[in-house]
Amino acid sequence: MKLSLIATITAIALAGPAFAQDVAKGEKEFRKCKACHAITAPDGTSIVKGGKVGPNLYNVVGRPVASVEGFRYKDGIKELAETGAVWTEADIAEYMTDPSTYLEEKTGDPKAKSGMTWKQKKDQADIAAYLASPEVSPGEAS
Repeated sequence: MKLSLIATITAIALAGPAFAQDVAKGEKEFRKCKACHAITAPDGTSIVKGGKVGPNLYNVVGRPVASVEGFRYKDGIKELAETGAVWTEADIAEYMTDPSTYLEEKTGDPKAKSGMTWKQKKDQADIAAYLASPEVSPGEAS
């Protein structure tokens, strides 16, 4: 019994890296996102040139929801922001899967809708890992 438990724990520990998110893959997959989103540092350095339909995603991980100055957010995400929510890597992955459903679940409001209509069907965790990477979310004030 002990041996099988140890073997199971060891197998899980060794498999961990196989389940780790792939930042490079996320960067590649982010190409779909740049139709609406840019990643631009506060000094104007463009990390990813993209659209302005969605907010700038520089330093998004750890940033309060709906907090990009000058961006016109929809009511659903502003409702979530009023709770003090902060973007985490996991929340970003969940949000991009189905933005309106995410907002409905987080706010408890069935009328909460997102302005983001795109639903990312795969590689959400990889994209979120890219957005959490030091190049994109260094943790400094944005």
